[in-house]
Amino acid sequence: MRMSQRTRELRAKGADIVSLTIGEPDFDTPVNIRDAAKAAMDMGFTHYGPSPGIPELREALSVKLREENGLHYKASEIVVANGAKQAINNVTLSMIGPGDEVIILAPYWVSYAASVHLAQGTPVILSADVSENYKVPAARIAAAITPATKLIIINSPCNPTGAVWSRAELEEIAALVRAHPRLMVMADEIYEYILFEGELVSFGTLPDMQERTITLNGFSKGFAMTGWRLGYAAAPLPIAIGMGRMQSIISAGANQFVQRAAVAALQGSRDDVENMRAQYQQRRDMVLAALREIEGVKIADIPATFYAFPDVSAFLKNKTSQEMCDYLLEEHGVALVPGSAFGAEGCIRLSFAASEADIKKALRRIAQGLKSFR
Repeated sequence: MRMSQRTRELRAKGADIVSLTIGEPDFDTPVNIRDAAKAAMDMGFTHYGPSPGIPELREALSVKLREENGLHYKASEIVVANGAKQAINNVTLSMIGPGDEVIILAPYWVSYAASVHLAQGTPVILSADVSENYKVPAARIAAAITPATKLIIINSPCNPTGAVWSRAELEEIAALVRAHPRLMVMADEIYEYILFEGELVSFGTLPDMQERTITLNGFSKGFAMTGWRLGYAAAPLPIAIGMGRMQSIISAGANQFVQRAAVAALQGSRDDVENMRAQYQQRRDMVLAALREIEGVKIADIPATFYAFPDVSAFLKNKTSQEMCDYLLEEHGVALVPGSAFGAEGCIRLSFAASEADIKKALRRIAQGLKSFR
């Protein structure tokens, strides 16, 4: 957000800035979803709805999770939120309190640690680097579990790295969970539709894991519905009840016509979703090829999402990733996000949810800027 604000300030002064900061699809929401929202408004669905979500959407999500993910959550176990970020806070505020530890696998999305702090819990950050494809091995997780550990947060596909955990890797984590009766997992799967290679495995489908898993998702990324602010979490009933109560205190339910548009998204054609995914994949290929041409940059494969997370530590010397991003913005006109925001100081994040022309221009500027960074 800081980098985006500075970008706006420079553009207001006439500067030519290419921004690859925000994780927001550059596509419009598909027409069938927009039409469903308009129809719902015309039908009068502009009043308060139930705090945990309208029954039609919760039922549609139950069907979606069963048919697409192999997860068997009842509608009563699903809580619809005002965005996936609120769903995360519903989880932590319902489950975590003073003295509770939450294991977060870095690089991680910035809101995880903040949400744990909000709930007065203690984030335990475990890191993996580019040589490990940014995936923390199970042995390192096992060593960090204590009697106070209550939750592990897994984000697959991952923001900011694009990493996807394999079935075997997730099964190793599941074995740890089985050995610790108080331990739960929050599985953030919001990038599930932006998958290029491999298999998406929902953590809750592993043996004995559904009752130990809160599955989190939303409509922002796959359906290009960022501004609609609609997410959800599915959990064992006691936790779902707690999340619903928490949401009723903070904001009450998401707006009704957006929820009815979400039903249309789930039940309608996925042609637009697939078209967006295919275009992201073309951009991914272009970004990977260009970054691998820059001597000193290390970059893992990107099997999913619309992010690249190159390791640029060879260029930093005694500088920080924030200083590098400030330099690239001010001197080379390209806005990126420092890896420090994601718990990975030696990296930078760029989003390729942008036009190919902007991506090509940004990649040229990054290459030039890294060579001159001092």
